[in-house]
Amino acid sequence: MCGIVAYIGDLDPKEVLIEGLKRLEYRGYDSAGVAVHDGDSVAVYKMAGRIADLERRLSQVKLGGSLGIGHTRWATHGEPNDINAHPHPDYHNKVFVVHNGIIENYLAIKKELEKRGVRFRSETDTEVISNLIALNYTGDLTEAVIRAAELMEGTFGIAVIHKDEPKKLVLARRGSPLIVGIKDGCFFGTSDVAAILPHTRDVIYLEDNDIATLTPDGYKIISRGAKTVTRLLQRIEWSLEDAQLNGYPHYMLKEIYEQPEAIFNAMRGRIDIMEGVPKLGGIVPVWEELKNCKSIILLGCGTSFYAALAGKYIFESLTNLDVDAELASEFRYRRMSFLPNTFVVALSQSGETADTLAAMREAKRKGARLLGIVNVVASSIAREAGAGIYNHAGPEIGVASTKIYTSQLVILTLLALLLGRHQTLSLTDGVRILRELETLPSKAREVLKKADLIETIAQRYHRYNNWLFLGRKYNYPTALEGALKLKEVSYIHAEGYAAGEMKHGPIALINPEMPTVAIITRDEIYEKMINNIQEVKSRRGPVIAVCNEGDEKVKEMVDEVIEVPETLPFLSPILNVIPLQLLAYHCARFLGRDIDKPRNLAKSVTVE
Repeated sequence: MCGIVAYIGDLDPKEVLIEGLKRLEYRGYDSAGVAVHDGDSVAVYKMAGRIADLERRLSQVKLGGSLGIGHTRWATHGEPNDINAHPHPDYHNKVFVVHNGIIENYLAIKKELEKRGVRFRSETDTEVISNLIALNYTGDLTEAVIRAAELMEGTFGIAVIHKDEPKKLVLARRGSPLIVGIKDGCFFGTSDVAAILPHTRDVIYLEDNDIATLTPDGYKIISRGAKTVTRLLQRIEWSLEDAQLNGYPHYMLKEIYEQPEAIFNAMRGRIDIMEGVPKLGGIVPVWEELKNCKSIILLGCGTSFYAALAGKYIFESLTNLDVDAELASEFRYRRMSFLPNTFVVALSQSGETADTLAAMREAKRKGARLLGIVNVVASSIAREAGAGIYNHAGPEIGVASTKIYTSQLVILTLLALLLGRHQTLSLTDGVRILRELETLPSKAREVLKKADLIETIAQRYHRYNNWLFLGRKYNYPTALEGALKLKEVSYIHAEGYAAGEMKHGPIALINPEMPTVAIITRDEIYEKMINNIQEVKSRRGPVIAVCNEGDEKVKEMVDEVIEVPETLPFLSPILNVIPLQLLAYHCARFLGRDIDKPRNLAKSVTVE
């Protein structure tokens, strides 16, 4: 959940680190720091607050050398303050470490180190790493990291430097992503490629238990048993421009507007209209087992879980399979009993979500087959699954996920359609669905044209402290996701409900000070949603409706209307969620929130 940047080479390390950290601020932003080796000593600057605060402090400082590490933090152990900020030195100020993850046995290690005379300065688990490495140091930093790693339990991605080795940078990974970047004698370490895109697009993704040693002369990667290994050099498919604001005030707004393209990219090259089937090359390795499976479990956390829940409805519409959607953070703690040839499909933007990874591993241990739907190539979930489908949506930097949600829904539809065509769906059905999918990018653009109207609605309602979102069937997950977006970026209390459950409790909350957002596009439960809206209006609750274009019946009943184009009912969540994203965005903007970096949240949740 934090961000790491490390560098060794001919460029100014201070500039590389600060610019890299600014690109990773969405991953952690309660404190930041750098350690730069000038060839003789290591200078450390760290402080609570944003990267901009650190940058201002460093603007008056000259730092030489060719080696440094940097970190932007999202607090786990210890409150955000200058002392708990990374990098963390050992007791004797020789070893300097930045760390993502959680060391689960840090208290036991800390007690043992204290017995040996170490005095700790911070409340973090990271400080035990630097002291443990220092304790094992006998002149070779790589060997010391190897020995320390053997004693640590939990997850970590670390970058380490030593005062006595000014030409060496060591990276180690277990369960938390780390990437090596390479360019003309310069070497980078980072937790996210966005940090190093200005310098290189050639990267190596470290795997669990890899330890990489970077020097001006090259790099070496070893794994378990200190065996030298070769990892594939890969080219990042998106560019620096993709990760910039390009005139938008916030990444969230930019990514909302990128949805027509993201929807198209989720389908690009994957549709065979003549045969009425999708073409999903990423699942070829498991296709024979997949087409004969009887059960699918869709896993995710947060927005990805709501996509999984919507996916359950899509699969039930297009296939004969038993399909469940499960919260990954709870799934691993249940007793599991899978039907033969069950597939677990994991959804994650980053591909590094710790709870989802842990749930996948537990499912695999119990005999399930795995698929991944992720946006980040070569991420941990992609590698763990071994087969799956990439979003190809480009970087999503706003902490509140938007374009990945709609992209995930498109991919789940393609997968369900492919399986349905091998069961009972006809060629006519397949062609009809694929042709409708092809219209979604243009229909999404039509929804975005309502932005001014949605902004006006947000201006009218943003000071209400409690909101209710209602939907049924396909759009029950849309209600959940709409409420989540409002909570995430505006800090307004909002709840999403299946509309049929309103009478079983939430109706007690309805009053003139509680807006209800009703998702009521035309489908088989349209009339039931009409009844739910009437129940809210009879209690004087204001209603904002997302309905289909030209729906005069709904217009007469509600206070505000946002019209969206009509599509097949199981595809409607792809369009219906876009107004809710814009509504959340504008409410947050009117309230003066830090939209791309909402409090207490981080983009990639790599701790459980």
